[in-house]
Amino acid sequence: MAPPEAELAAAAGDVEEAAAPLVPGSGARRASAAATPRDVHLLSSAFLFVFLAYHAAQNLQSTVNTDENLGSISLGVLYTSFTAFSAVSSAVVRWMGSRCALVVGTSGYLLFIAANLAPSWYTMVPASLYLGFTASIIWVGQGTYLTSAALSHARENNLPEGPTLGSFNGEFWGMFASTQIIGNLISLALLRNGKDGGSVTGKNLLFAVFLGCMIVGICLMCLLSKRDEKRDNAPTHSSFGVMLKYIVAPLKDRRMLLTIPLIAYSGLQQAFVWAVFTKSIVTPVLGISGVGGAMAIYGAADVVCSLIAGRLTSGLHSAAFIVSVGAILQAVVLFWLLLFYSPMSGLLGAAIPLFIGALWGVGDGVLNTQLSALLGLLFEDVKEAAFAQLKVWQSGAIAVIFFLSPNITLQAMLILMTTGLFISFGSFMFLTLVVEKSSTVRP
Repeated sequence: MAPPEAELAAAAGDVEEAAAPLVPGSGARRASAAATPRDVHLLSSAFLFVFLAYHAAQNLQSTVNTDENLGSISLGVLYTSFTAFSAVSSAVVRWMGSRCALVVGTSGYLLFIAANLAPSWYTMVPASLYLGFTASIIWVGQGTYLTSAALSHARENNLPEGPTLGSFNGEFWGMFASTQIIGNLISLALLRNGKDGGSVTGKNLLFAVFLGCMIVGICLMCLLSKRDEKRDNAPTHSSFGVMLKYIVAPLKDRRMLLTIPLIAYSGLQQAFVWAVFTKSIVTPVLGISGVGGAMAIYGAADVVCSLIAGRLTSGLHSAAFIVSVGAILQAVVLFWLLLFYSPMSGLLGAAIPLFIGALWGVGDGVLNTQLSALLGLLFEDVKEAAFAQLKVWQSGAIAVIFFLSPNITLQAMLILMTTGLFISFGSFMFLTLVVEKSSTVRP
């Protein structure tokens, strides 16, 4: 039997061969040197408009769509759908082309926001199912399009590919990180009188504004230059077979098995903020209008910590230290909520949810940056397969929280989160020992 690394490399090779049209080859049409940076600006701006609306809307689901827990269950359906479609999204994008996938992918977010203007089981659940599919293809399309633009720009201008990729990704993720701040500040402004939960006019106005942001995002997507539109002539069943092998192969590597608990916890802690923190911690004290302010502070802490943690990362040892800091902060928050927290009135009572949001944002920023760095470091030759695992396990864990949150108490959820944190952190520490031991015995 071949070693796990060999099987992973073989799986990645199959995918790379099948998905060759995604990366522009020597015969691809060359874009002008000026058009490529323009496309990156357009792509970044389009995602900014789309996700400032979606992130703020997602944060409000458990507090504005409370009838029979419609909001939480809809998000659970969404992330279950996202998990399922992640297995075939690369094949779909290869068939559609990255630009077309970006435009079609945006339509799911538009439909989800529109459904919130008339929320019911007949609008929210179908919209969530469709968004799960479109979310899976928009993220594959984004990675493909941005990489293609960066490599094309590097070749046309005789620039090194690595720094060019870093520059293009830095612009994109820098703008994307600001979506939590901008979208939630809009929510804070328009739902200022929603403390009693009955601000229907404010809610409808907010989602109408978000709908306008979505339309702007779609228009910007349509302005992108066409790239990588060449179709692969391989049979469809072969593509799906390659994608299945692509998803399963990393599970034979012990390093991935030890990383999965931390990946799953990263999804759990994100969903905890969206489904539990906003509903059970923020709303009782600050009302629905306070959700926007608390999540804006959470987003700001997340952005700052992501930038700092990214600059401090230099290898496995630095990643282990940074993850340890984030884990300790989130453990402090969980134990505080579990053992000592109770809603308070006054200025101090209003400040506590904001402080908790900031601490949790620091932990989330640490996990996001270090997981990306860790997967790139440990699975350098099969990065695509490793990041596919990241999306599958993260979205699956997010779905679990959204389905569980309406049916268990806050105390039970906190115990679940604490248990997940300790298991994932222990697994990660064991991973560092395994990697360090293998590096010392290697000739």
